[in-house]
Amino acid sequence: MMLFDIAEELGMLFALERICRERAIACAGTPASDQKLFLNIHPRTLTDPGFTPGSTLEAVRAMGLAPENIVFEITERHSIRDFGVFYKTLSHYRGQGFKVAIDDAGTGYSGLATIAELKPDFIKIDMSLIRNINRDPVRRALMETLVSFAEKIGSRVIAEGIETREEAATLMAIGAHYGQGYYLGRPDYPKQETHVDIGELRPTAQLPSVGSPACSMPVGELAEPAHTVPPSTLAGEVRKLFETSDPLTSIAVTDERGKPLGLIMDYHLNRQLSAQYGVALYFKRPVSAVMDTKPLVMEETTPVEDAARLAMSRSRLQAYDDIMITRAGVLTGIVSVQRLLHKLAQVQVELAKGTNPLTGLPGNVALEKELETRLAGGQPFSLLYADLDNFKSYNDTYGFKNGDRIILLLAKVLSWAVQRHGAKGDYVAHIGGDDFVCITSPRHAERVCRAATRCFGRLVRGCYCAEDIARGWITARGRDGMERRFPFVSVSLAVLDCHERSNLHEIGERAAHVKHLAKAIPGNAYVLECGVCQMRALH
Repeated sequence: MMLFDIAEELGMLFALERICRERAIACAGTPASDQKLFLNIHPRTLTDPGFTPGSTLEAVRAMGLAPENIVFEITERHSIRDFGVFYKTLSHYRGQGFKVAIDDAGTGYSGLATIAELKPDFIKIDMSLIRNINRDPVRRALMETLVSFAEKIGSRVIAEGIETREEAATLMAIGAHYGQGYYLGRPDYPKQETHVDIGELRPTAQLPSVGSPACSMPVGELAEPAHTVPPSTLAGEVRKLFETSDPLTSIAVTDERGKPLGLIMDYHLNRQLSAQYGVALYFKRPVSAVMDTKPLVMEETTPVEDAARLAMSRSRLQAYDDIMITRAGVLTGIVSVQRLLHKLAQVQVELAKGTNPLTGLPGNVALEKELETRLAGGQPFSLLYADLDNFKSYNDTYGFKNGDRIILLLAKVLSWAVQRHGAKGDYVAHIGGDDFVCITSPRHAERVCRAATRCFGRLVRGCYCAEDIARGWITARGRDGMERRFPFVSVSLAVLDCHERSNLHEIGERAAHVKHLAKAIPGNAYVLECGVCQMRALH
């Protein structure tokens, strides 16, 4: 920073930045097709009298790179004095294919005003807003707002300064698009690939949200046959295909192996050809000159919910373009956004019919279907029946609204425990009131119970006032009408093993018996059924 400050004072800023930029390009190596080289640019560099248009493009091409591989980071530590000249120069770079990022967003001179003016491709959020985001609800709320804002303007958020697993997991849960920091990898030369398994990151300091039905149907099931052409096809021929093949709305451009190269939407082609000189410029040129070279392409196994989210996060002009579906990189079909959203809405309506209105978890009807399916499948499983103790006294003292808070807390704790200690396909249902049921494998059941009772016991104290927490009990009327002391709300878990010879009636009777034993134990506890008669109770 001192070196750049001195260079600016001596009028040598552009010369210094040019050296840095050329060295960065020369030493970066050849990036993969999905990688980009980010170069810091001082705003005043673009208005420097020594600036020569085309010099950066020459340096990039000399190293075998393309402008699409380069992103200019405009740091917000420095003010932009001459906005007119700056935007004109920046527009020149964008016209060549370079991308733009705002660096250190949240700490600079112009803040959101600069972002609104520049409309950057990337917004890099300063580490001061990322530090301890897993423990700071204000920073988390701010980041959620920035991610939503970025998606609405077709930009992407990069979180800077990620130093812990908890920060990374929280940012993933929020939906931050990219991240950098010592946790993911330290600066090094030559460049290093991250060794962090991003897919395994799960928030540990945050409980998962409940109440959002998901659709796990693979998007490939919605794919329709795609009309394909090679990249050498003339734009005029493609125009005729659209006119003679109603209701064709898109045409895929593929190579000889069937790998997608681009997409032509009917309305995009019409817009290009109807512009002044559009026919003269494009009609007899290869379709590669007018196609979208970066359409949304995804593997057929992608869940419908993820496909819809990715589709709607595109820029406004592309939001309703068709999606190209591949199998091992080879095009298999096309899915329209209308078809995608229609299917997603259908599935969510069906899911919502069987969910509990408070928690959004599956209810009685959905649970019965799940149990019948598992019993018919023949695989043994464990059923965890959860019930709250001393809940009526809490409701009478703190009110129904706070009572709902405790029910939601239990829903989140159970969902978290099953997600963290269970296996894929495990199930959590809310069957009414303060009663919940979890389904997991027998080998995971005790770990889930232990995590749920400990976590609930720790967090439920936050639902009481300071005076009651200090005492460790509350005063309320019992079912007999007499006033007495009641301990804090606790959870009792009854666990029973089920197999193909079980039936719903028998499971209900066994669960009621084991639950009675669990509720007889003070505090947060669980009872494991070992056989039909033997019981084992653990806190």
